Amino acid sequence: MRYRVLLVLFLSGLFFGFLPDDNKKLAKTMDDDNSKYTNVGNIGLTVSNYGVYGNGLRNLTQPNHPPSCEYPLGSGIEHIFVGGLWVGAYVKDNATSISKSGPFVTTGAIDASSLVSGRNGGFEFTNAAGAKIVERSTLIDSRYYNPFAISHQDLVSDYTDVNKTYSNGTQITDHEPLNINIHEENYCWNFPFADFFVIKNYTIKNVGQKYLDSVYVGLWTDAVVRNTKIYTSTNTAFFSKGGNGYLDNDTMKLAYEYDADVWGGACDSYIGIAYLGSTPEVKNFVVSGGDTLFASNFNAWTHSNSTDPNFFAPGNDLQRYTKMQGYFGGTNRYGRGINPADLKVKDQSIQSNKSMLITHGYYKNIAPGDSINVVFAIVCSNKSGNDPANLDNPDQRKELVSNADWAYRAYYGNDKNRDGKIDPKEDIFGDGKIHRFILPAPPTTPVLKVVPGKNTATIYWDKRAEASIDPIASEDKKRDFAGYKIYRTQPPFDLNLNQTLANSFELLLQADSSAATGFNTGFKKVMIDPTDANKYVTFDGDTNKYYYKYELKNLLNGWQYVFSVTAYDKGDPDNGLPPLESSLFANMKRIIPGTPAVNDNSTSIGVYPNPYYAKAIWDGNSERLRKIYFYNLPSSCEITIYTLAGDIVKRIHHDQTSNGSDTRWFSTYASDGKQQMAGGEHAWDLITGNDQAIATGLYLFTVKNNASGEIKKGKFLIVK
Repeated sequence: MRYRVLLVLFLSGLFFGFLPDDNKKLAKTMDDDNSKYTNVGNIGLTVSNYGVYGNGLRNLTQPNHPPSCEYPLGSGIEHIFVGGLWVGAYVKDNATSISKSGPFVTTGAIDASSLVSGRNGGFEFTNAAGAKIVERSTLIDSRYYNPFAISHQDLVSDYTDVNKTYSNGTQITDHEPLNINIHEENYCWNFPFADFFVIKNYTIKNVGQKYLDSVYVGLWTDAVVRNTKIYTSTNTAFFSKGGNGYLDNDTMKLAYEYDADVWGGACDSYIGIAYLGSTPEVKNFVVSGGDTLFASNFNAWTHSNSTDPNFFAPGNDLQRYTKMQGYFGGTNRYGRGINPADLKVKDQSIQSNKSMLITHGYYKNIAPGDSINVVFAIVCSNKSGNDPANLDNPDQRKELVSNADWAYRAYYGNDKNRDGKIDPKEDIFGDGKIHRFILPAPPTTPVLKVVPGKNTATIYWDKRAEASIDPIASEDKKRDFAGYKIYRTQPPFDLNLNQTLANSFELLLQADSSAATGFNTGFKKVMIDPTDANKYVTFDGDTNKYYYKYELKNLLNGWQYVFSVTAYDKGDPDNGLPPLESSLFANMKRIIPGTPAVNDNSTSIGVYPNPYYAKAIWDGNSERLRKIYFYNLPSSCEITIYTLAGDIVKRIHHDQTSNGSDTRWFSTYASDGKQQMAGGEHAWDLITGNDQAIATGLYLFTVKNNASGEIKKGKFLIVK
């Protein structure tokens, strides 16, 4: 069984170091930050400022816990336990010196149990006192907006390997510093064609006095593809169902893992780690004897394995460096002595708890003061086709390949043919330069407001999308807004833990301009005033101007709905792009229709369903995933529930901003915690103030209006 708790201690910020430029070890407190994760798109990846990504699936049983590498975001399907940056090199006095020491490998993370099983190495990057991850965004309405941002969410940090001890004085086991500083930038977008990857951009600087020779850079990943809402116990079996593979061709270098759980119902998704490019770029190298050292390499090994000649877990820097060169064992490499089928899981009895490594090198020399830049991407996808989810074949990988290609497209930017130079038609910025990390842009996401009411939801949005400009479209296609699409989910979409939110959305209405390719309906049906396109409404405390409105009736009180309004363009045939649509998730609103707050004394207060029968249709699969609603509540009140004998069962404090966050049902089925109720309803999970489930019986309740002091009474029946 894995010793996961030790990794969590590291990730909690107990041991990390200082980021000096002068190689001196200073006794300062060092601040680890792994509180940030990507959340603008559909992938939730935790990053850190010490070379680690993923969070060890910490706080997995807690409501609204941070994702490790969750895709789709909010689904509970995790893809990474933990991963880290690896840098391996020899060290020599000058560029021409034949004598060199090493190899040494600085690791951001390794197999967690190595800390107690006696193997060397570990978590070897540290950071500066007061260091934090800096967040930036190109989104103009983001609190992190920064004109120098690269993507919709940048997460930026700096760290080093120069220290041999952590801040508490604990020695970093067998750590021989390469004397490098790392500047790491993570980029992600909310575009629906690019919301499934995170680009990891590393600048590695030699801050020592010696040369780094034969340098390899890679990402090691302990991947695990599992639905944590279904598999709630992370025991050994949780981690032992992974199958691996590697795609190596002229356009893509992509290591991947999938859930090969034959009997348990596999997750229908992939996690991929792609090498995108570097500056300088290096090529395959033929060594003496005729063997070829490939520039991009893949490796995999079984957790805690010390006997398998190929899939052994490396235990020292020499073994790690050899793995970074692509050697599994001896002279065996992927596809040369290592059969790709060896990475699959063919039978449930085969325990396959493998981690994977993708590297690039070697970079011949990094002189003191010089840097190299190496870029990877973490890519997620669903499986394509209808084959069983536990299998892996080219048809199933179609979406993974397509998603990875979008990450490559972002990296190459305006170098559309990816040849490393800018042709005249590619010079959209007029400077003859390659501009990396840019993507075609759909119209700006509309600002959305949804007001829930009794059996209703009223949707409002603004018109800023109509002035959008695509930064890399051809000149006559830069301003090509076409129309809007309104989406909603249908109840009870949320109760299927295998169903993703993206697949739950249904197109409710499409409104487009007369110049668009589509229905050519115009916008009068959704305008605030069909006779005046300039009319808008505003709301208290909200400075946005809403020009459009759409009202839905006959909704079910107490049920959860999610709404989104997107904007789309006409496409750009010159660049081979179909119409692009803004993100479904960037403005989505989760609402529960119900009664608004009622403060007059003549309206009675009630409960539904009443009587309540156990395992009601909206209940989850456990005692704590049940709920009833009190309705027609005042805007601020105290609800007290009693037995017939007069004993207090529960006291609940309600105000019109209450949204169910005090019940586990919503933390399970509305995991972003942003659901909105109508103001006059409150959910209760049928759990007493002493944390016990209530029994069958008749119960009484009172509701005290905090403003007037008025008390109303009622009763409800529970049948289990």
